Amino acid sequence: MEKYDLITILGPTASGKTPLAAALAYDLDTEIISADSRQVYRGMDLGTGKDLADYLVNGKVIPYHLIDIVNPGYKYNVFEFQRDFLAAYQDIVIKGMCPILCGGTGMYIESVLKGYRLLPVPENVELRKFLSDKSLEELTQILSSYKKLHNSTDIDTAKRAIRAIEIEEYYRTMPVKEREFPLIKSLNVGLKIDRDLRRTKITSRLQQRLDEGMIDEVKTLLQRGISAESLIYYGLEYKYLTLYVIGQISYEEMFNGLETAIHQFAKRQMTWFRGMERRGISIHWLDVTLPTVEKVERIKEMLNK
Repeated sequence: MEKYDLITILGPTASGKTPLAAALAYDLDTEIISADSRQVYRGMDLGTGKDLADYLVNGKVIPYHLIDIVNPGYKYNVFEFQRDFLAAYQDIVIKGMCPILCGGTGMYIESVLKGYRLLPVPENVELRKFLSDKSLEELTQILSSYKKLHNSTDIDTAKRAIRAIEIEEYYRTMPVKEREFPLIKSLNVGLKIDRDLRRTKITSRLQQRLDEGMIDEVKTLLQRGISAESLIYYGLEYKYLTLYVIGQISYEEMFNGLETAIHQFAKRQMTWFRGMERRGISIHWLDVTLPTVEKVERIKEMLNK
C-alpha cells in the first residue's frame, strides 16, 4: 500500500467538494483543512459558500481548519495560507490522522502540493504611489512584463494588480534565502462535472444563497464598518452585492452579472487544475454524479493500492 501524507479533494465551485470531504473524513476518522481563499474571513458566510452544515455527518461534527480565522477587510495571502496550513497539518498528523485538504483555490492547493517556497512581501510605498494613477489595463501590461499571467484574479481590480506588481518587484530586487516547505505526498482527487450541470448547479446555488439572506450579510458587513471598497476587493458575490446595496446597479444587473462571473470563475478554476496536471501534479478525477458512498469507496481503494 502506498503511503500518503495527505488527501486533497479539489474541484470547481458547486461541485460538492465539502460534502465529499466530510463524508470521507467521517469514514477515515480524520479532519479537514480548507483551501478556500475567502472562507478564512469571519462573517463572510453565505457569500463564500461555507456550508458549515456539511460538516455534520451522521450526528458527528467533522473538525475543520482555516475557516473563520481572520476579520473581513484583511488581505489574507498565499504565504499566510502556507504557514497556517502547516500548523493545522502538523496538529492533525500528530494525532495519527491523514488530513484532508479540501477547496477550490488552485494557487493555495498547488502551493502545498508543489511545496512553493514563498516569502512575506512588505508594502512598497513609493511603488504604490507611482502606480496609483494608472488604469487597470496599464497595470496589467506592467504585471505581464514580470511574468506570464496564469492567475487572472491578480488583475480583477487595480488594487490586486498593484499588490501583484509589488510582490514581483520585491522578488526581482531582493534575492533572499528561500523559505523551507516540507515535501508532502498527497492523493489528489478531483470532482469532474459536466459544464451544463455545473451551470445549473451554480444558478440554483446562487438563488438559494440569495433566499437565505446573502444581501443582508453584505449589509451587516457594511454596517460593521467594512468599507464598500474592501468588500468589492474580494470579488464575485461581494463585488456585485455591494454594488447593488450601495445603489450602483439594479437587482437584475447584480444577479445576471454575478451569475456570469461565477460561471467564468468555475471555468478558470478548471483551467488552473488542468494546468496543475501539466505541471506534474497527478489528479484522479471522479464523476460528480456518482453517489457519495461510491466516491468515498473509490478514494479508499486508491489509498489502499
